[in-house]
Amino acid sequence: SKSHIDDTVWQLLLELAESRQASALRDAMFAGAATNTSEQRQVMHWLLRKPDTADLPPHLLPAWQEMDATRRRFLDFAEAIRANPDITDIVNIGIGGSDLGPCMAVQALQAHAHTGKRFHFISNIDGHVLQQTLQQLNARNTLFIVSSKSFSTLETMHNARAALEWFRQQTAHTSADVAAHFVGITTNTAAAASLGVHTTFGFWDWVGGRYSLWSAIGLPLAIAIGAQGFEQLLAGAHAVDRHFVQAAPDKNLPLLLGLLQVWESSLLRYTSRCMAPYLSSLQRLPAYLQQLEMESNGKSMTRYGQAVHWHTTPALWGEPGTNSQHAFFQQIRQGTHITPVEFIAVRQARHPWHQHHVLLLANALAQAQALMQGYDHANPHQRIAGNRPSTFFVLPELTPRTLGALLAVYEHRTFVSGAVWDINSFDQWGVEQGKVMALDIASRWQNADTTGLDASTAHLLRKLCQ
Repeated sequence: SKSHIDDTVWQLLLELAESRQASALRDAMFAGAATNTSEQRQVMHWLLRKPDTADLPPHLLPAWQEMDATRRRFLDFAEAIRANPDITDIVNIGIGGSDLGPCMAVQALQAHAHTGKRFHFISNIDGHVLQQTLQQLNARNTLFIVSSKSFSTLETMHNARAALEWFRQQTAHTSADVAAHFVGITTNTAAAASLGVHTTFGFWDWVGGRYSLWSAIGLPLAIAIGAQGFEQLLAGAHAVDRHFVQAAPDKNLPLLLGLLQVWESSLLRYTSRCMAPYLSSLQRLPAYLQQLEMESNGKSMTRYGQAVHWHTTPALWGEPGTNSQHAFFQQIRQGTHITPVEFIAVRQARHPWHQHHVLLLANALAQAQALMQGYDHANPHQRIAGNRPSTFFVLPELTPRTLGALLAVYEHRTFVSGAVWDINSFDQWGVEQGKVMALDIASRWQNADTTGLDASTAHLLRKLCQ
């Protein structure tokens, strides 16, 4: 209702989606086709939240059965950790999707979490984070979860080895101790075993990292909210999966949001979108969505390897309200760039201070209203032009089910935008190349070897190695 769009534009966008075969690509994804074309992989994160085999294509039955067995195993493990009073701290070591999803969701659902456990997340290769976390822990009371599909991710494995060394220094460092306090989320069980990690839960190459919260990567969340809570998260996402497949185009929420994204980014050329969740427990949601959307659709090549001639995903950024109002809303209201804002409000709070929540929601409504209507004033410094777009999500309350639904909406919205832009939303070659270059520079460090480097990089390397 507060977007630069009308019925005619909607109709044209729906026709555009049809011409780009968005629905056909969606159906292919849910049929198990290799829709990740550059890597020739299936895209089946949706299968992770399917509770049974109803309407499942027969050729996907073995994949579902294997997934379901793994899901039962890691949920049983989560329940055992929840029931163990000796484990007071859970440390997740991962990066990217192995960190952003679990970290965001554990924080979002803290009101539903086990009160006897503390959760810590280590992702950055910056050793200060590791140091600050380990200083808070007692080794005998800590479970470390090392999340890396290959068990070779640079940041994750450096942090994991440092944590292992610390653990061995703090204990009798028997192999039984390590096995009891370290668990791996990986498909490389041999690499895990070489470090003494024998309890492992796998996932599959048809699960991209930024879509992996629903798998064993979500183990920290399962420990926090329990197996039943985790199943509710899956149920909320599965309900959206069904809606995405079954709803008519003009009533299909992910489709409409994806088309709105294309309209604002490619045709109106708005270069960023601000996320403003009006609930402090969703403060990591903007970072989670940055990876989901910008890593998925930050592409300049079509799925056929040709140059894209339109703007693709905008930059995502944001902060919870009302803090955001005292930081960057000045620019959004009166700045020269038009930035669509996405408000997320939760109707029912889980704290006893009713008036706090009334004021929080009133502020959310007021910001959206002010962006649309503006403010006419004789003093030009106080004048606000208005006519600035926003969208508004209202959740009845923040629960595992509603969070699962919200995240699935964003996943499918990202898919729709990518389909219309004619790009592959499921690879990330730009990320991979950065890793290769970092390893090359790290190998030069000891001798400050600048052979073959450009002048700027060579100068910086010499300065940093002094």
